[in-house]
Amino acid sequence: MYHKKKHMLCAGKEAQEEPIIRRIILKTAYEYLKANSVFHLATVDEGKGRVRPFGFVMKRNNLLYFCTNTTKDVYRQLVASAEIEISDKGPGDTWLRIRGKVAFDGSREAKAQAFDESPHLLQIYPKGADDETFITFYFVDAKATLFSFSQAPKSLPLL
Repeated sequence: MYHKKKHMLCAGKEAQEEPIIRRIILKTAYEYLKANSVFHLATVDEGKGRVRPFGFVMKRNNLLYFCTNTTKDVYRQLVASAEIEISDKGPGDTWLRIRGKVAFDGSREAKAQAFDESPHLLQIYPKGADDETFITFYFVDAKATLFSFSQAPKSLPLL
């Protein structure tokens, strides 16, 4: 069983604490999402679930970042309830779910990184990082679970 405060991963003579484990989980989740061009993000709107395809993900400050437009329903839904779930079908019989709470990062630095990593965003947002409707958001508290039809689910805190 995973205990957030007690879990240690031994590597040689030194014990690597939880931040190392979180980075491994983050890397795995990031690579899983990047391997597919589309994953699905779910929000709640007036008590009803809403799901839509997303395609952008980046790592920034050891966090998973996503982006949207402040004029879209998804932005309004995230402002009203920061709880989301992402689902992504992977190779074979596996899929990944990430459930948690998100926060916004409207900094020019985060936006610039998004445009550097995905220049095609300039087709939608010609002003780039200076576009006031473009915003990034990231998980502040999340749990990633890897599912398989042939094995038991594996869950660990992402953050």
